[in-house]
Amino acid sequence: MKKFLFLLCLLTGVVNVMAQKISILGDSYSTFQGHVSPAWNFCWYGTDDKGKLENNDIRTVDQTWWSIVLKETGYELVKNNSFSGSTVCFTGYDGEDYADRAFITRMNNLSDPVKGEPDIILVLGGTNDSWAGSPMGYFTYSNITRVMCYSFRPAFCYMMDYLKKNYPKARIINICNSELSTDIT
Repeated sequence: MKKFLFLLCLLTGVVNVMAQKISILGDSYSTFQGHVSPAWNFCWYGTDDKGKLENNDIRTVDQTWWSIVLKETGYELVKNNSFSGSTVCFTGYDGEDYADRAFITRMNNLSDPVKGEPDIILVLGGTNDSWAGSPMGYFTYSNITRVMCYSFRPAFCYMMDYLKKNYPKARIINICNSELSTDIT
């Protein structure tokens, strides 16, 4: 965990003394009940669900990876738009349609009317695409259709393009979880 946080601090530019604002676009690893926006996003951490409590060791928001990063860097959280079980693409577990929770559905909600735009966007995704066996598709960088977004690669390309164009001043950092399929990694 310390190596991960050290690396993340270097990537986010911890040496920069100016205050930075961070938004997170993530899945369950970035959730904590009461600390995601919108509030109805499903959470893995911080819930009263006995099954979830037995299967993780995060008990307080201060134990989440992103809370530790904020504390270590002094950066401000603009928005944490994370959703447990979400995929980057529209295809979820058992081939179900996850368009309502996909990263590419939520990527337009990373700024805040009071806190403003993020300077850094941390994207932690692909985990559920890998575990659900979502279709890979082909890397596509233009003319991406809705149908194509049911596959990981075109959806990921679409997401990165959208983030770059709609948050032009933000540094976008993609964090890849361990133990994922080679195609996702």
